Amino acid sequence: MASGRKDIPLGRLEKLITDGGKKFVSYKEGAELLSLGLHTFQDLAKDAKAVYKIRGRALVNIQLVYDYMEAFREEF
Repeated sequence: MASGRKDIPLGRLEKLITDGGKKFVSYKEGAELLSLGLHTFQDLAKDAKAVYKIRGRALVNIQLVYDYMEAFREEF
């Protein structure tokens, strides 16, 4: 059974996020966006407390993930 969801090309996804048109992403989209494995992104999103569960679907507030990642930035 098809889910009806369509994959958004990575370039278009990045533009939607930077333009403020898309605040929440799926685990799959977030992993692609950050060039991470799916489980690594899931763990990162959970650690950032950026996961919202709606009717069995997990959505991630990508801005909260970005903010959380800034705490790990190393300065050289």
